[in-house]
Amino acid sequence: MINHQLQNYNLILASGSPRRQQFFEELGLDFEIRLKPVDEIYPDHLRHFEISDYLAQLKALPFRAELKDTDILITSDTIVWHNEIALGKPKSHQEAHDMLASMSATTHEVMTSVCFTTKTSQKTVHAVTKVTFKALSETEINYYIETFKPYDKAGAYGIQEWIGQIGITNIEGSYTNVVGLPTHLVYKTLNSMAT
Repeated sequence: MINHQLQNYNLILASGSPRRQQFFEELGLDFEIRLKPVDEIYPDHLRHFEISDYLAQLKALPFRAELKDTDILITSDTIVWHNEIALGKPKSHQEAHDMLASMSATTHEVMTSVCFTTKTSQKTVHAVTKVTFKALSETEINYYIETFKPYDKAGAYGIQEWIGQIGITNIEGSYTNVVGLPTHLVYKTLNSMAT
């Protein structure tokens, strides 16, 4: 349906995430994937969704000079915000363990920002979802890390995986946002850009 409105545009998804690519396919979008490395470093003064907004925009920078008139570049970033700290992707078992243990029996926020860049404009949207974990045992935390190796996931977990099925007791907001892409916002924004 949306493809018809976007037939004069070329969608470029700048993400290596298989979850984001799958969402684009499920939305029925025709798109190509282009990847460029970016150092995901942000200024210390940024808080909350300011961080994911900044990083989503930063990921668009290497592409700006090569965009054609009909291109729409989509870049995205997800962070977990807990205890006034942004939890990124863990670099070790211990770091993943510490993240999950800190979120045990508490509520944290997951935010994903999506940046839409054309040759002449840029728009960034974001969604924030509150997620509550039950009290996670050491055995559950270690089993999850060893079995699923969540080193490519912000906050060291994927809601769609085992830990989400046994550990999450409440979610307030968009589920797909926690997986890594607020699909309702992507659909809405692309619709507005195509009209």
